[in-house]
Amino acid sequence: MKEESNITPQFRLINLPNLFTGLNLLSGVVAIVLTTAGRLDLAVLSILIGMFFDFLDGMAARLLKVQSELGKQLDSLADMVTFGVAPGFIMIVMMIVDVDLFMSKPYPEYIYFDLTEHISLLLSGEINDFVPFLALFIPFFSMLRLGKFNLDARQSVDFIGLPTPANTLFFLTFPVLLYFPEMVPEGLEGVRGVLLDQYVMAILCVAFSLLLISELPLFSLKFKNLTWKANNIRFIFLLISIGLIFVFKVLALPLIVILYLILSIVKHFLLNRNEV
Repeated sequence: MKEESNITPQFRLINLPNLFTGLNLLSGVVAIVLTTAGRLDLAVLSILIGMFFDFLDGMAARLLKVQSELGKQLDSLADMVTFGVAPGFIMIVMMIVDVDLFMSKPYPEYIYFDLTEHISLLLSGEINDFVPFLALFIPFFSMLRLGKFNLDARQSVDFIGLPTPANTLFFLTFPVLLYFPEMVPEGLEGVRGVLLDQYVMAILCVAFSLLLISELPLFSLKFKNLTWKANNIRFIFLLISIGLIFVFKVLALPLIVILYLILSIVKHFLLNRNEV
């Protein structure tokens, strides 16, 4: 006689979103491993896959109506790796690698760098280049952002502060610019050189990390329905974003994040004015 399983269908359904959350976490771990191997191009792909799983876990939890406090905590733990540690590690490498040497080689497969050697030279006093470690602002403030999100009742519909996936999307621009110069629109090659400057990247790491814990109100991209009245700001954002991608190609990534910030400020301003 076949023994009956103690695992009920409900139990399996409840854990489907957590499975996607786990795959999000593993995508972030793989991105870190690929970064240490000098394959930032594949690390970017791994993080994008993690973003897809992050979308799936939330959607599955809503569709199956199995949202739970455990799922919420697991989601933040996974996001900490994929959207905190992984982009921080990528940006450290971006600021250590010899960008000029790398850019002189057409279609290079991997980056030549030695993080251990760089740290050894710092400790011995032979170099004093601590600038790359400003990228550690990203995981540190991502931790604060995710902890704050879990406790902040105001963020049940929209966000307060820049979400970690949006922050990560911004920083994925830099390895893509490094590996795929052909994706930069003609006439804007100089912008690529400016953005890949070590000090520019360091300033952006600090600035956008602070946005994570800011009190800036930002709209959510979750659609509860498809009506214009309820989602006008979301439709406007998506339409402009598509246009930016066609015109600016890879440079559209940071512009889309900046557009998100601007439209959120405009929405907040208009709402406050209407309430007066």
